[in-house]
Amino acid sequence: MYALLVLATIAQTLYRPAHSALLPALCSSPQELTSANLVRGLIDSLATLAGPLLAAVLLALNGPAAAFAGCAAASLVAGLLVVALPYESPPRIAAASSAGRAALGGLQAIAGDRRLLLVTGLTSAQTFTRGALSVLSVVVALEVIDTGESGVGVLNGAVGAGAVVGSVLALLVVGQGRLAVWFGLGVALWGLPLAGIAAWPDAALAVALLAVVGLGNALVDVGAFTLPARLADEAVMARVFAAFEALLTLGVAAGAALTPVLIEALGIRGALVGVGLLGPLAVLASWPALRRLDLQIAVRDADIQLLRMVPMFRSLPQATIEQLAAAIDREEMTAGSPVFEQGETGDRVYIVEHGGADVVRDGRRIATLERGDCFGEIALLRDCVRTATVRAAGTAPLRIAALSRERFLPAVTGYSAAAAAGEQIVATRLDELGGAAQGGHR
Repeated sequence: MYALLVLATIAQTLYRPAHSALLPALCSSPQELTSANLVRGLIDSLATLAGPLLAAVLLALNGPAAAFAGCAAASLVAGLLVVALPYESPPRIAAASSAGRAALGGLQAIAGDRRLLLVTGLTSAQTFTRGALSVLSVVVALEVIDTGESGVGVLNGAVGAGAVVGSVLALLVVGQGRLAVWFGLGVALWGLPLAGIAAWPDAALAVALLAVVGLGNALVDVGAFTLPARLADEAVMARVFAAFEALLTLGVAAGAALTPVLIEALGIRGALVGVGLLGPLAVLASWPALRRLDLQIAVRDADIQLLRMVPMFRSLPQATIEQLAAAIDREEMTAGSPVFEQGETGDRVYIVEHGGADVVRDGRRIATLERGDCFGEIALLRDCVRTATVRAAGTAPLRIAALSRERFLPAVTGYSAAAAAGEQIVATRLDELGGAAQGGHR
């Protein structure tokens, strides 16, 4: 029995990071990823409420064996559904690192990115509060509002009910943007109600305040699992989520372990205030950084929309196109200035963001490109020189987004649908240029 429980715990530690890393590979847009994590949070909240009720029914009808069999059957069905999921693995960039560095890759990625460190730090503050609440809910029920042992279940149920309602409300507010700010608000809502219970120790008010904690939990969940998926490099995303989950687990354990010490030192109400203010103060200190992160995400969303205008990028999963958008360099050319000349070696692909571009071959203009049109791709896909000159058209400046060979080729050639779309563009443009099979475009 104990061995099986240990095995189940190990399986859970493997499942959660894999689940978090897989979702971005299955989604096609930032909005779809956010929605998927919202639904994930809603399902988790419903399962937290419905799971114990269903187990109680099975126990009452057929005893423990039926309850365990039901859990095993549900896990088996879920596992079979996941195994049958169609999924194209992303291309991996080989990294020359030792086994030790590979194991610490997730922690290194978090430590090396201030934005990931911000999200991880605030989520750790929330999980510390969560661990503390597992102790404080018992103490509050028995010694503060005097509701007895049954009151512990009522308080925990209030958090679960609030999480369900919060998940529904999050569907309405988070979809409007500013995900980082809503995430910060969720972290603050995990703590402020505890300070409220210390100030006004009333049973009905305590239930209402802990329902607010559940609402905050819904906001935290969608931000805590969407933001790292958008910020982490695709090549180490699974490691990032593994490290992320480990740190959050440590936060829960630390909160539960230190709360009795806080109660002994500060008293029950003092501990409620101390734990309750941790999250809000952390959010207050991080508020400017959260606002900057939202602005960066808004720019990234606009870049993704531009990339999606290119046929070969439309089929790429969210995680891959996110990395392309993060790697964009911008250039601005004055009217008549060349982006590159016919016969040059190509190392970048370009997308017109603003203005127009003329394509000139052997001194004759053969096409004019507009916003959302790409150029320079055939020199990279066919590994040949530029076969046309591209210069800013008209009198207005040309603004272009550029992707390096190192970013472009793995993304396009690493997925069958994108590779097929790229080859179709190559064939069409070679026909337009009248080139031979060994020729290139722009």
